[in-house]
Amino acid sequence: MNSHYRDTRKIDPTRGAQLGDNTPNDADRIEIGPTQLAFREWEAAGLELPDLQAMRIYRWQRLTQHIVDRDYGGLLMFDPLNIRYATDSTNMQLWNTHNPFRAVLLCADGYMVIWDYKNSPFLSSFNPLVKEARSGADFFYFDRGDKAYQAAELFAGQVRDLVKEHGGANMRLAVDKGMMHAFRALQAAGFEVMEGEEVTEKARAVKGPDEIKAMRCASHACETSVRAMEDFARSMGPTGTVSEDDIWAVLHAENIKRGGEWIETRLLASGPRTNPWFQECGPRIVQNNEIVAFDTDLVGSYGICVDISRTWWVGDQRPRQDMIDTMRHSVEHIQTNMEMIAPGVRIEDMSRNCHKLHDKFQQQKYGCLMHGVGLCDEWPLVAYPDKMVPGAFDYELEPGMVLCVEVLAGEVGGDFSIKLEDQVLVTDDGYENLTKYPFDSALMGEL
Repeated sequence: MNSHYRDTRKIDPTRGAQLGDNTPNDADRIEIGPTQLAFREWEAAGLELPDLQAMRIYRWQRLTQHIVDRDYGGLLMFDPLNIRYATDSTNMQLWNTHNPFRAVLLCADGYMVIWDYKNSPFLSSFNPLVKEARSGADFFYFDRGDKAYQAAELFAGQVRDLVKEHGGANMRLAVDKGMMHAFRALQAAGFEVMEGEEVTEKARAVKGPDEIKAMRCASHACETSVRAMEDFARSMGPTGTVSEDDIWAVLHAENIKRGGEWIETRLLASGPRTNPWFQECGPRIVQNNEIVAFDTDLVGSYGICVDISRTWWVGDQRPRQDMIDTMRHSVEHIQTNMEMIAPGVRIEDMSRNCHKLHDKFQQQKYGCLMHGVGLCDEWPLVAYPDKMVPGAFDYELEPGMVLCVEVLAGEVGGDFSIKLEDQVLVTDDGYENLTKYPFDSALMGEL
């Protein structure tokens, strides 16, 4: 008898062969995805699941159209997030960012090939849009030593043959983040190397219907995780026994519990460490009656980034009035700027017409007013007026774009900062704020 329980067990025995997101109802599925906990929470919240097969087709079609529109023979991707977008497959994502071993070629006719780790060609087998799996796109020194360029030459030869067959022999090849050896080998193979990052960022900027559903689910999972972190911070923070790292670890754990993937930064700080901003969380013990501020930068369920920020007052006393005033000013800043979001609005005009932060916060204000978000922080960026570079972002907003609207308010030499950020969808007639997490009522002066 060759039938095993491991071959038939299901994530949800009440369903058939497919889950609600149109993926196999199989606890041994290859592609990573949400957990039973996440599915239960989304069902309770009345959220509609994405159709992942339809989402993958949308992304593939969108990338292919961008290649055709630019008259390129193909698009060669090394960036792990671009590979995720093109194939929805993952492989040691963070390790791959500094030891790049994966590549994907999408040709002008839609033919897609992945080069993966030699022992894991099966990791994209769930996606029929990936027509071939090969190996040999690793040109980093640790792996190839003094023969890295020779490996790159072999790889470039394969790319050349594929583009001849599936790209109309058009030697204009877009490349996103190839290493030096790959770049030189591709040029030696006769390619005119074009700017691939422009292609992928523009393609990823407009989300399809199922990507938006996935983002709603990911946002719910993130905010549920943030709530667990807040509960821990409020119960344990005033005791003077827990560190910033202890609080931050709750978000990591809760994210993983729901099928989230990683957190890109360590941006949680307490008390005076919130000013200046960008001090990463560490062993400092949080004290009673202090500010705790954070930026999630979280890659969550379905690989979707949920990038929101909140600032809490943790303690049994009332915050100082200057903290309350700064919080209210910060909320006014992001909510006023959010009102500019609508299809057809020019990004440069948003910079020119934005809400003005108080002069005392100008020197330490955040690096941008808004930025795109999808699988990570993405194009476009909306700069503050004094940082705007004319022509860098001379584009209009489109329905389906998602923007993070930010503020950082803290005086030079001050002992606190307020950090806030909401994630906002551009709709057909305006915007929808996807972020439901409340602002701290004590800092808003409501308690």
